[in-house]
Amino acid sequence: MKKTIIILTSLMTLTTVACVVGFWGYQQIIAYPSQLLSIEKPVELTIAQGMNVTKLGADLENKQFITDSWKLKYLLKIKPEYAHIRTGLYQINPGDSIDSLLTKLNRGDEMTFSVTLIEGKTIKEWHESLVDLPHLTFDEQVFNRVLIKNGDESGLPEGKFFPETYQYQANDSLEAILDRSYQMMQKTLATAWGERDKDLKLTTPYELLTIASIIEKETGKPSERDWVAAVFNNRLKLGMRLQTDPTVIYGMGERYNGNITRSDLREHTAFNTYRINGLPPTPIAAPSKAAIFAAAKPADVNYLYFVSRNDGSHVFSETLAQHNRAVNEYQRNRK
Repeated sequence: MKKTIIILTSLMTLTTVACVVGFWGYQQIIAYPSQLLSIEKPVELTIAQGMNVTKLGADLENKQFITDSWKLKYLLKIKPEYAHIRTGLYQINPGDSIDSLLTKLNRGDEMTFSVTLIEGKTIKEWHESLVDLPHLTFDEQVFNRVLIKNGDESGLPEGKFFPETYQYQANDSLEAILDRSYQMMQKTLATAWGERDKDLKLTTPYELLTIASIIEKETGKPSERDWVAAVFNNRLKLGMRLQTDPTVIYGMGERYNGNITRSDLREHTAFNTYRINGLPPTPIAAPSKAAIFAAAKPADVNYLYFVSRNDGSHVFSETLAQHNRAVNEYQRNRK
């Protein structure tokens, strides 16, 4: 019985529309959704609170994107589902029709943007890529606000945000995006810490994060990550200094010009692992998931040294004599 009532109501609506506009007008209204929008390039369209289809039609016609917007009034009687448009920022594309646009607005298919936090970069380096993001406001304290929101009042955001590409919409905030990044890093770090090797010479997840950031800076070669991790873990177990250049560079800050001198290696900074024992006080970059798990599960090798081959790979050695030979071959004799 209910189905019969709906069918009868629909027939009455069609009959009413046909009576008002006539048969020719009715055919025009039925065909109206297939009308293409008159645009040559993508256009952003904001649907604000209180906007309805007839107001939208008038606005689109005023911009000369469509014609005969009065037909929408009658079209809604035939297809009332078109009326349920959602607020947000949308994109109109060349080739869009009135039907495809209204369907998009019905579904709430808002414009999506992305921001990429690149692994191996510092918070300061990330600043440069966050300044001009569309529909987001950036300020340098946003990372610290996320820390405070999550109960971390250290004021030390370095390394605590997961490097990844994040999708967002126009009504999102950068703080909300970075909160997702922070939560993802916390989850990843907790999982890695829970799965860590028993003989790992680290006492806290934060130390794991710090070592992972150094591994990230030392090598981008996937097959070497757990070997680099092993070198650092073996050194920590023996009480040897880490002696890793990326920490020196980080400690130099703006003074770093692409080269490290002997005086730089002798300088006392909190991050110069040629002069300090153990770990630097904070991570030196954003480590990837792979670097974090490599730090938690170093390779079962006895390496204590490694030196670059200058092609992205390294030579690993167990003794100082072996290491010196590798240094002579790949570093000291370079022309």
